[in-house]
Formats: sequence, structure tokens, C-alpha cells
Amino acid sequence: MSIALLVPGPFGTISGGYGYDRRLVEGLRTLGERVEVVELAGRHPLPDAEAEASARAALDALPQGARIIIDGLGLPAFAPLADTLAARRAVALIHHPTALEGETSQREALRAIEGGLFQRMARLVATSRLTADRLVRDFAVEAGRVGVVEPGTDPAPRARGSGGPGVAVLSVGTLIPRKGHDLLLRALAGIPDVDWRLTIVGAARDAVHATGLGALAEELGLAGRVEFAGEVTGEALEALYDRSDVFALASRWEGYGMAVAEALARGLPVSVTAGGALGDLVPLEAGSVSPPGDAVSLTKALRRVLFDTELRQAMAEAAWAAGQRLPRWDDRAAAFLSEMGRA
Repeated sequence: MSIALLVPGPFGTISGGYGYDRRLVEGLRTLGERVEVVELAGRHPLPDAEAEASARAALDALPQGARIIIDGLGLPAFAPLADTLAARRAVALIHHPTALEGETSQREALRAIEGGLFQRMARLVATSRLTADRLVRDFAVEAGRVGVVEPGTDPAPRARGSGGPGVAVLSVGTLIPRKGHDLLLRALAGIPDVDWRLTIVGAARDAVHATGLGALAEELGLAGRVEFAGEVTGEALEALYDRSDVFALASRWEGYGMAVAEALARGLPVSVTAGGALGDLVPLEAGSVSPPGDAVSLTKALRRVLFDTELRQAMAEAAWAAGQRLPRWDDRAAAFLSEMGRA
């Protein structure tokens, strides 16, 4: 019996969610499962007519008996097909409810769509306990129908750091409002007396927002300290982690925080906001956790991390220890199969 993963294309998109999906597929195939990836066309997550037509065509093309996984980003496109999903015992992979993003009107529309669809799925598999709890609390999903399979990490060498002078700060996240890069820039602007430089890695998915971030850096007088590196992968990204001294992310919401987990796995002190699951992911001794959206608190927390070398070294030790306790990718696919078996 085959497994089909239905996900908005392109499947090679660089993001934490797509990275999870790719590693899941790889792991399932390693276990001997036959996995087909079906890329959905159209606009997502708030679907247009093309997206809904693509969703219908994808379901129609799958043989009866195929085990169906639908990535939550594409799930709203299946709203007209809720009865079919229920009949075929489809499973939803939820990185975070898409109703958490976009304009207010979009969020309201997505909440209504997702609320109906979540009730019809045979099982929902969330990528963090916090997301699972939110599905139960905010969408009235029965707790017994929700499972959790957190992302994994790969064994990684400990980051060697920049070697100075100054402190190299790394932030990894697509240039969209939810990632809070604007908040991070404002926080760092409040620490002009410390020698720091920031590299932001992430594709400009929202062109208007990305342009605004560049303008904000100029306005705050940070242009010489901030590099927007764009989309970076593979060895180049590994090198950036290795040459950094601190990892920072001011996300307004994260379903898990894979980039933060990668930083911990390399022993980098982390300074984050408690947006979504980040507050649960980061031990306090491994960095700092500030309230989401609070630039003043983030400035104070970052100042301590950037200014105090001994404190930063202690945080690095704690981060390395925490990183070694994180789940590994080698058992994630088996855990996901187990969750599917409970559908």
C-alpha cells in the first residue's frame, strides 16, 4: 500500500516546513515505504480556483487504498472535498494552523475553513506539543485524534564562532512578517555600543516586506552592520552556523523552530522570543527568551548575551548539552508511521 503526500509546490522550497516534509519522505522510503509526492498548484494557504481544482485532481488520481497525508499549508484547498477526505481516512500534517498568518480577513477565513476540515481528518499530526494543544484548545479537535512528531536534527559539529572582533549574530527565517526580523533590527539598534554584526538568511517570499526590512535597516543606521544573505543552503549555511557566535530569532509564532534547534545542535547561544513553541524549545540557561513583539525586552536580553563574554560561553555550553538531547531524524519517519496507524 502506497503513501501519498499532497503538498503545495514546489516541493524543493526552502523552509522549515518543507524541510520537515522532505526528511519525512526520505525516512519513509528508507523504511521501505512507497511514497508519492503530489505537488498542488495554485495559491495557498487561502486557496484560489486553481488550488481547489488541483486538490480535486490529486485526490481523483490516487488509487483507492492509498494512505493520504496532506500538508497543512495545502489543506484549505480541500475544503469542498471534506467528505472524501473523511471517507479515505486522510491524515493532516500540521506545522501550525495557517490561520495564524496573513491579513486579518484571511486569518478569519482560514480559521473557518481549517476548523471544519480538522474535524473530518482521521488524524492530525502536529510538529510540536504546543501546536497539538492549540488544535485541541482553539479548534475543538478531540485530543485523542492529535499526535505529535517533532522535527529531528542531524549530528553536527560544534560551532567554532567568528573569532572576533565583535560578535557575529545569525538569524535564519524567510523574510515574512511572522519571523519578526523587524523586531530584531529594532532591538539591535538599541545596542549601538556593542560591536555586533547580523546576518539574516532567508528568501524574500514577501517582496514588499523584504524591501521594508532593508529600508528599516537604513533608517535605523544599521546598513553597515546587517547583511541580508538571501536563501542559503547546504555547505554555505553550515559555514554560517559555524562562524556565528549567537543565534537570534524574534518570531511572532513558530510551530516548532527548526532553525533554532539547528543552532542548539551546534552549541550556539540563542536569543529568541517566546513566539509559539520557541519558549518551550530553548532552555533558559542556553540563551534568553523574551515576550513576543516586545522590542525593549529583547534589547535588554540581547545586550546581556552580546556584552558578557563569560555568560555567552556558559550559554554555549548549555546550548550544546541541550542540542544533544534533541530528537534525531533517524527515528522520525517510524514515529510518523506509528501516528498514521492510529488513524
